[in-house]
Amino acid sequence: MARQFNEQQLRVRPSSREEAVVASARSQFERTLVRVRGQVVGSVAALEHPEKGDSANYGEIFLRDNVPVMIYLLLEGRYEVVRNFLNTCLELQSTTYQTRGVFPTSFVEERGELVADYGQRSIGRITSVDASLWWPVLCWYYVQRSGDVEFAGSQKVQRGVQLLLDLVLHPTFEGTPVLFVPDCAFMIDRPMDVWGAPLEVEVLLYGCLRSCCRLMELAQTHAMSRLLEQRLAITRQWLHDLRLFLLKHYWVTSKTMQVLRRRPTEQYGDRQHENEFNVQPQVIPPWLQDWLENRGGYLIGNMRTGRPDFRFYSLGNALACLFGILAAPQQRALFRLVLHNRDHLMAQMPMRICHPPMDMDEWVNKTGSDPKNWPWSYHNGGHWPSLLWYLGSAILLHEQANPSADVLLMGQMRALLEDCYWSQLNQLPRQQWAEYFDGPTGTWVGQQARTYQTWTIVGFLLLHHLLRVKPDDVLLLDLKRTTSDNKKAAASAAAEKH
Repeated sequence: MARQFNEQQLRVRPSSREEAVVASARSQFERTLVRVRGQVVGSVAALEHPEKGDSANYGEIFLRDNVPVMIYLLLEGRYEVVRNFLNTCLELQSTTYQTRGVFPTSFVEERGELVADYGQRSIGRITSVDASLWWPVLCWYYVQRSGDVEFAGSQKVQRGVQLLLDLVLHPTFEGTPVLFVPDCAFMIDRPMDVWGAPLEVEVLLYGCLRSCCRLMELAQTHAMSRLLEQRLAITRQWLHDLRLFLLKHYWVTSKTMQVLRRRPTEQYGDRQHENEFNVQPQVIPPWLQDWLENRGGYLIGNMRTGRPDFRFYSLGNALACLFGILAAPQQRALFRLVLHNRDHLMAQMPMRICHPPMDMDEWVNKTGSDPKNWPWSYHNGGHWPSLLWYLGSAILLHEQANPSADVLLMGQMRALLEDCYWSQLNQLPRQQWAEYFDGPTGTWVGQQARTYQTWTIVGFLLLHHLLRVKPDDVLLLDLKRTTSDNKKAAASAAAEKH
């Protein structure tokens, strides 16, 4: 077994261009950084954005797009930029009645003034839910990496946290712990029939609540208040209930599917329900049997009454590993599923955002005939190189936490990750760091893809950093770490900086 593992570990494609590609990517990344009010606060979505007067907004600073940017800057020790970004977003947090607590989707400086978009200017006029949920996660990453506990305990940060919690934890008509959102409310920002409780939003909600708890715990050391203590207890309980809900209703394996197919339906009354969402066995797609194989598992895309969405969403599943929703054995089941479906998920440009794509009448009815989400394109089965670093981080973090668990499997996953890294290194510079790729194999640049897309560039740099520069830095992304662990990491980072 050890010999096989070593052979797989060394099965990479050497390239004399690696250093040159990385240097070029770093140069391109530096060009994406922009100043607001004289300070660097983040990156534009793409370098080659439309000319002035075009309605597209790739020259704005998107909170969603800046997630990998801020993480990369933290790993580089450029804490001031990250703090500037967090402060600017905090300044723009909505205080109007209907959107109170919402963070902006994007912002830009025009004539010396900050102009923010909360969805009122977006295509379809949908507010981005993920932007708000990412902010406390990035804030916690900043605090634990930089050691800036004073920032976490400041009145402005704590007020921002409470405004956000007021927004996501308020009473609704829904009795489950999930957050219900409309279509287009997260990275999948065009109609894809993802309304309800889509996986990515619920996983981000979990990461958001966990980070809010960490930030409130730091505030407790400064000034304990009964109100803060109550809010912390409520948030912890919600966090616990949300994880149990996702594992019960979203996690599927070959074994759980066999149980689901034989569950009773039309259950009414107070007794314990075996089929709470009244899912009929006929809705289970036939492709699922081969997809799951015998030992694979994953979190499905959505759970709505009678209408589960069995599509595989790459980002939600990768984040479920990083945020600690999936336990170690479940993570390995997910890795087995990825290996088994490598040709679908990785293909020639890793990795596919969603599988399988909708086609024919289903595409017409569920996307509104959206030409950008044509089958095998954009969010409907397109390939997004910016997603690979999330899965790569999940694999590397699992290795760090479980060094002796299923060595053969993890050796195969490391070999897969190396192959995908070299695939991107050899293709992305020639394809001008495109936003996404089309087709079943992901070999064609997306029909409407922007070139020199920031999160394509920085995603590659993050993967390079974690594979080649400092693998231990993946621990930054582990939300399960305790406060004492983070203090040690912060002290180590500060020592390195000096």
